[in-house]
Amino acid sequence: MKRILLVEDDPNLGLLLQDYLQLKGKFDVILCVDGEEGLKAFGKQDFDMCILDVMMPKKDGFTLGKEIRKINQHIPIIFATAKAMMEDKASAYDLGGDDYITKPFRIEELLLRINALLKRVSAKEGAEASPVETHFLIGDYTFDYTTQLIHFKGQQQKLSTKEAELLQLLCLKKNAVLTREEALLSIWHDDNYFNGRSMDVFLSKLRKYLREDPKVEILNVHGKGYKLLVN
Repeated sequence: MKRILLVEDDPNLGLLLQDYLQLKGKFDVILCVDGEEGLKAFGKQDFDMCILDVMMPKKDGFTLGKEIRKINQHIPIIFATAKAMMEDKASAYDLGGDDYITKPFRIEELLLRINALLKRVSAKEGAEASPVETHFLIGDYTFDYTTQLIHFKGQQQKLSTKEAELLQLLCLKKNAVLTREEALLSIWHDDNYFNGRSMDVFLSKLRKYLREDPKVEILNVHGKGYKLLVN
């Protein structure tokens, strides 16, 4: 049975979600009412997924997610919040969140997202038997996808999970076109407008990280996608 850490400060909603996911989803759901309690619970048990409310007392969901990521870089995290601003959604993904659901939402939709995310994780684990390149030379930079670090002349830059995944795709297609649709479906699993805007933010950050080497450039290919050009 999969175990889920649910951190939600609304006691009524928290109990409703816990009961529904345990009954319909057949999950073991541990409910915590604030970020500090959630972090303590995460340190005591093994979990397969986290669902974190963002607006919470003592420790907000984004801070909690960041601290959980320091402990476990791969556990799936879904952020749930009433905040619908683009900046908040971008922050959720930048912190390594795997999905984001805006309140009010249908519990059935949350269950669908949970199952879809767990299936993707399972498929990814199954694909590990087929090794994918993880170390890349990008001009004067070196990029290690496993540690999510870019190295340049004795300095290093830590990437978020989404930044590392996007840079890996670009590296695997170095000097060739990575289509926008391929990148969105591979990383965000949906090529909708919002995810496209989020990807644009991450591309801007990658360009910033790689700007010290004039031989390296991430180009927009009009109507198609992007190209990591290394001369």
